[in-house]
Amino acid sequence: MNPHVYGPEHLIYIFVSLLVAFLTIFLSKKYAKTEKSQTIVIKVYALILFTTIFLNRITLVFEYDTPNWSRLLTDSFCSTSSYILSLAILFGKKNNIVLHFVWLISLVGGTIVTFYADFIDQNPSFLYPPTILGLIHHTLQAILVILILMFKYITITYKKSYVVLIGFAGYFLLGLFMKYVFGYGNPFYMYGPAISNTILTVWVLAPIYIVGYSIIILIIELIRKKKTC
Repeated sequence: MNPHVYGPEHLIYIFVSLLVAFLTIFLSKKYAKTEKSQTIVIKVYALILFTTIFLNRITLVFEYDTPNWSRLLTDSFCSTSSYILSLAILFGKKNNIVLHFVWLISLVGGTIVTFYADFIDQNPSFLYPPTILGLIHHTLQAILVILILMFKYITITYKKSYVVLIGFAGYFLLGLFMKYVFGYGNPFYMYGPAISNTILTVWVLAPIYIVGYSIIILIIELIRKKKTC
């Protein structure tokens, strides 16, 4: 019997993930007191995230008899966001513009998939590389976002919220490229729902995300304004 969502293997993974997240946050907060040490923690996590998502894509390249190198590229929000988030931290400066686009989608996507990974039944083994590496990179991206928020590596502001639209435009362009160059069937849920028998295509999810993002930004700005009064 293949593993399934909330089966024993998945529940153990969720427990371990929560434990790792707690220990990471607790130990980082306790020992990383300077900006330099905090930056090191964040960049090390970003390197681990990049390594994990890259290995995940490599396992997909060689999943079948004939290697498919197009699978190094990604056609999903979470996988693409793992690449973007890790590279933005590894090569970008603190509070760089890319982080303002990717932080929330990484946090939400990483958290949702950690707790509801609908792909874990793809193989009889829970440790099947595409499965376990896929799970790990989702969990890592959520933890990494918590770290950059906790250490104020990013200063969230409405002034940079415009990058959300630019970011989604980039996703759409990549989706069209994956569709018409490599023949992917449903990149970024542009041609079908994220969950079967629902209307949750990207054309529904993107507006919901933008509204949610706007509400969060508004709340943050109101809290900031109240503190300065």
